[in-house]
Amino acid sequence: MSELTLTLLRLAFLVGLWLFVLFTVLALRRDLRAPREARPARLDLSGPEPERVRQPKPVKAPKQPKKSKNTVGTALLVEEGPLAGTVILLGTEQVTIGRAPDSTLIADDDYVSSRHARIYPSEGVWMVEDLGSTNGTWLDRSRITSPAVLNPGVPVRIGRTVVKLQA
Repeated sequence: MSELTLTLLRLAFLVGLWLFVLFTVLALRRDLRAPREARPARLDLSGPEPERVRQPKPVKAPKQPKKSKNTVGTALLVEEGPLAGTVILLGTEQVTIGRAPDSTLIADDDYVSSRHARIYPSEGVWMVEDLGSTNGTWLDRSRITSPAVLNPGVPVRIGRTVVKLQA
């Protein structure tokens, strides 16, 4: 192989390495940037990192549960996990839990899926539903496979996060 060919191959390899580094940095920058619609929540929070909890947003789903004004339970309390002490006031909208930025409760945990579970009112009671997560949603030591009634004081484990419904 001639000296010129070897030098050109070295230069091409060097340019390829720099392009790889550039694309990697750009991808990391895009992934780490917060979404534009993310903003701090305005809830009565007593726990750490209140900026990670967002107000519940109405979600248009194909089958919307009946909304009742006398639903048992007024708040969700995070008892264990990185957001321990956080209180989410409940209204008539559902609460989503996961790692996705549009979740109501953003659980930064390796054992939580992007869209892990949801808690929603239905006919005067709160229901908890697993949204097809990998590690499952546990209601008082039992893994749930279909929507289940969430009674006040019963722990719901999602990864390392434990939430309880307060009456």
